[in-house]
This record gives sequence, C-alpha cells and structure tokens, in this order.
Amino acid sequence: MPVISFANAKGGAGKTTAALLLATELAHQGFRVTVIDGDPQRWISQWFETSGHVRNIEVISEVTIASLQCHLREMGPRTDYFIIDLAGARDALVTTAIGLSDHVMIPVQGSAMDARGAAQILDLLSFLKEKANLDIAHSVVLTRVTSMVTTKALLMIKGLLAARGVHVLDTPIGERIAFKELFEIGGTLHTLDPAKVSNVDKAKENARAFAEEVMRLMPAKVIRTGAPRIFGFRRSAA
Repeated sequence: MPVISFANAKGGAGKTTAALLLATELAHQGFRVTVIDGDPQRWISQWFETSGHVRNIEVISEVTIASLQCHLREMGPRTDYFIIDLAGARDALVTTAIGLSDHVMIPVQGSAMDARGAAQILDLLSFLKEKANLDIAHSVVLTRVTSMVTTKALLMIKGLLAARGVHVLDTPIGERIAFKELFEIGGTLHTLDPAKVSNVDKAKENARAFAEEVMRLMPAKVIRTGAPRIFGFRRSAA
C-alpha cells in the first residue's frame, strides 16, 4: 500500500486540495484510501465531518510523530493507498512523514513564495538521502492553474524545475469552482450537482487525469482488495 505525502513548506500552495482530489478519485475507482490529516488546519477532517459517509475513505486526525507509524501499521491491512496531508511547514512531523513515504507530491503555484516553500522540501529530501540513505521519489504538481497561465508559461516552469532534476507532473490542477465546493458542502466531485456547480465534468476529468498519472508513478501496481467500505468520521487518539 503506497504512502503518498503532500508537502510544501509554504501554506496556500493548493496542497490540501490536491490531496483531497487524489483521495476521492482513488476511492471512486474502488480503492480503499486512508487519509492521515497532519495539517493543523484540519481541512480534510472538516470536509469528512461535513460529508458524513464517503465510500472507501477513512480520515485519521490528531496525528503526532509518535502515532504516525502506528496508524500506518494498524490501517495497512485495510488500505490500498495512504495519503498524508502535511502542514505548510518544515517541522518534525513533516520530516517523519516524508521519511515514511513512497512518493512525495510537492504542490506549487506559479509564485516565488511557493517555489521557496517547495525548495525547502526538496532540500529536506536531499538531506534524508545524504544522511539517512533514504532516496524518496518525489514530483511537483502545478496547482491553481488558470486559463490566464499560458502553455508557454507552464513549459517554462517545468523547464526550470527539470533543470534541477525535479520531475513535474504533466497534469496540472486547475483553479475550479467545483474543487472549492467540496470543502463547502462535502462529498466528492461525483456527488456534486452539475445544475448548481459549473464545469463539474471538466473538474472530474482533471482529477481523473491527475490520479492516473500519480498511480503510474507508484513502485508497483496497486490491486483493489476487499469489499468497499463506508466509515464514519473517527478521531484517533494521539
């Protein structure tokens, strides 16, 4: 069961949205997903409380450095994918989670501040490789991309990152009303009412392409196991 962390040392990079889109799309495809909410803002925990029951997803909140490995071990037999949403910081929990990850996703908007936050995570990955011999796969995902951001601009950003040897996903995450609505009303893109939320189909296609690209990056193909599950909200003790 792959462990995928979302990290950027700067808040507001679209990290939580990217993590939620991946989690809900994988769950829609029939995979059992456990989201570990390591962000102090608890946006995904609040989303789950608002949603009530979400097929194939469980959210664990109140995670600590001491409890993180226990959660991974205890939920492993019932999980196809772990997704860890981390704080917009570079702290001990972020370091621990990254060290336990199979792949680290680094969301980046087209701003200098986001780039600096991403650079801190890249520096941390380099440190773990040098000091702990942990060579952790990682990718940048461009987030909150609008129609005003031209293809040429995206190619330039990708080129700059590639020059540093950083892999950038081909699928950027757009700035869409449907993504924001998930945090307002709960549920998934597949439960939103197209009559009330614009361009839901395009949002679904964006999330599907993103999830499929992430799945191709995993070290081994994940096979759906067991029956789908529906869980209510649970807060695990630290």
